[in-house]
Order: sequence, then structure tokens, then C-alpha cells
Amino acid sequence: MKKITFIILFSISTLFLVGCGAYSFTGGNTGAAKTIQIDFFPNQAPLVEPTLSQTFTQNLQDLFTRQTNLTLVNSNGDLYFSGEITDYRINPMSASANQTAAQNRLTVTVNVRFVNKLNEKDDFEKQFSFYSDVDATAQLTGGVLETALEEILERITQDIFNASVAKW
Repeated sequence: MKKITFIILFSISTLFLVGCGAYSFTGGNTGAAKTIQIDFFPNQAPLVEPTLSQTFTQNLQDLFTRQTNLTLVNSNGDLYFSGEITDYRINPMSASANQTAAQNRLTVTVNVRFVNKLNEKDDFEKQFSFYSDVDATAQLTGGVLETALEEILERITQDIFNASVAKW
């Protein structure tokens, strides 16, 4: 009896999941798109961090290949991203009692052009920006810089994903 109940529940669950096949648990709706092309994002900011372009491009590609079923291609993708890093800035944020900076803010801005060859109304060109606050006594190098950039790039790439396929 338990075996029959298990088989029936398993069958119903399987049908339920198959019936919901069009739903994406990541929130991304790629429609009929099968391929994605993400070009290299050159760093055209006045202040250049040498590894930023490569890291950003790789993070964006990784996000889309992890959270969608799209195949990454070098040309002629159904979904196409291009753009450039336009700003990399470090600004003092808050002052301490002796009138020196208590925190510095690292801000990165990326200009993104998105083309959906299957649905042109989804196309856009937007700037995405995010920041990370760092203690002014810490040198913005090594692990401190890596942690700040990791936080910034994670947020920017997620915002790009949301704007393009999640429609948030």
C-alpha cells in the first residue's frame, strides 16, 4: 500500500514539475533565445584598474551561463551585450574628528547596450553603477580591493541580468 501511494505521489509530482517547465527558478525569461553573446567590456574610465575589464566581462558571462540555459557564443547571439566601463572612482565619504576621511567610497559605472534579436522592444542602453565603502585607513589594494570589487560587480551584473531577462 505504501509503495502504491509513493508511486502515485511521485507521478503527480513529476507531472507538476513537467507542467511548470516554462518557469525559471532564477526569475529569468529568455523566451525563444538559445544563444547569448557578451562582448569584452573595455575600461574607458579616467582611472583604470588593470584587471577590472576582464573580471567584469567574465562575471557577467558566468552569471548568464549559470542562471539561464543559454549557450555562450562569440558572434551572432540571440541576446547580445556590449558596452564599456565608464567610471572607476574613489571618493572620501565621511570625515573624522580631525578632519580626515573616515571612509572612502569606490564606485564603478558600466554602460551596457543590450540587443534582443528576437524581441526588439527589449533592447536598451543604460548605465549601471554600484559602490562599496571602505575604511579610509585601509589601503585599497590586495584583499580589500578584491572584496570591494567583488561586492560591486556582483550587484552590477545582477542588475544587468534583472533589467535584461528578469524584467525587474
